Amino acid sequence: MNSMGAPYSMTGPAISIESLRKSYGDTLAVDGLDLTVHAGQIVGLIGPDGAGKTTTMRILCGLLHPDSGRAQVLGFGSATEAKRLKPHLGYMPQRFSLYPDLTVAENLRFFADLFGVTGTDRRRREDELLEFSRLAEFRARRAGQLSGGMKQKLALSCTLIHTPQVLILDEPTTGVDPVSRREFWRILGDLAREGLALLVSTPYMDEAELCARVVLMHEGRALVEGTVDELPGHFPADLYAVEGTHLKEARQRLLGLEGVAVHRFGDRLHVSVEHGARIEQVRQRLEGLSTQLSQIEPTTEDLFVELTRSKRRVEVES
Repeated sequence: MNSMGAPYSMTGPAISIESLRKSYGDTLAVDGLDLTVHAGQIVGLIGPDGAGKTTTMRILCGLLHPDSGRAQVLGFGSATEAKRLKPHLGYMPQRFSLYPDLTVAENLRFFADLFGVTGTDRRRREDELLEFSRLAEFRARRAGQLSGGMKQKLALSCTLIHTPQVLILDEPTTGVDPVSRREFWRILGDLAREGLALLVSTPYMDEAELCARVVLMHEGRALVEGTVDELPGHFPADLYAVEGTHLKEARQRLLGLEGVAVHRFGDRLHVSVEHGARIEQVRQRLEGLSTQLSQIEPTTEDLFVELTRSKRRVEVES
């Protein structure tokens, strides 16, 4: 893809959030969140529904006002300078409104008109984006006839039509097949290499590996933040895998063992053993079963499960 255009000139991070809080009545949606995203970087907000991801993104786009804290994009205050920010920001919500009766090219032209992209600039951007998203051969196809993955690529292209410097994408691959998900993330990687700053939310833990930095969110708070390589260092226990043919019985034997937590992970069990707890107790509980026990490195999903479990235990104890 050709250059995305001259970036908005500024120093510092493209996105900056400090002590952000937002409530809906008695429900605290975002609780003291801090976050930075730099140009040329993909930062992922990882967590389930209700973690606060969408609220955070809507605040950054100026669609919601925070109760307290600060949110800036390219140096603009999202709550006070949304109009000045709009030409530099691309936002793709969970349900991006494509027009099914319009063709691929017509959808792009519609969004170009919304952002005031006209004449030769519009034609150039349309050609660039159709080539970039590999939709050029489908430019005359109605959007309603596209596959799920192709619809998401078209939605992204419409979001890029005005050459933004910052992209905020809310769960863009939810419900998309695995092949299309990989293709979509390839495109996001290309955009980051072009110098865009991207904030992407997802419920898929495996997509964390495709981000420069990851923020694991739960109930409005950041549980942990870092690169994918740094995340395993935050795991507060030793992790073991139990494999074999008696996993149901193995799980029952391990439940309730002090300092030990167990959950199913595909075709095996993952067992976290708190530092200081005796792994020999686990081995003894598994005696007589056709299972194998081996120590492993935690995944991002393991870390999230362990941190949320620990958080719930602390809340109960307090």
